[in-house]
Amino acid sequence: QVQLVESGGGSVQAGGSLKLSCAVSGDTSSMCRMGWYRQAPGKERELVSSITNGGITSYVDSVKGRFTISRENRENEVYLQMNSLKTEDTAVYYCAALRFQSTGANRWECRPAYWGQGTQVTVSS
Repeated sequence: QVQLVESGGGSVQAGGSLKLSCAVSGDTSSMCRMGWYRQAPGKERELVSSITNGGITSYVDSVKGRFTISRENRENEVYLQMNSLKTEDTAVYYCAALRFQSTGANRWECRPAYWGQGTQVTVSS
């Protein structure tokens, strides 16, 4: 079992910054990635950014150059630094632990296995 607790959300004006933190506990040795997802009202949850155990990162196009994901393995923390925030970044942000899961014969995908409770980020104009 893996437990995830997010913090750091809040309200900020457009152009401002926030840093989200995700405290991770439990056995993460089998996780392929840690990720940050977000879900805006009326929209599907989307993957914003993820990071592998080796530090390889990926971002959705809309946040490239503005958001930075990082992890501190010794402290079991995953972070999302969000700069130059826009109103369209408003959403509930979720930390996730991803694990390889079978999607069919000889097919495996790195998919969310555990979720945090979410933290609200509101960006006003």
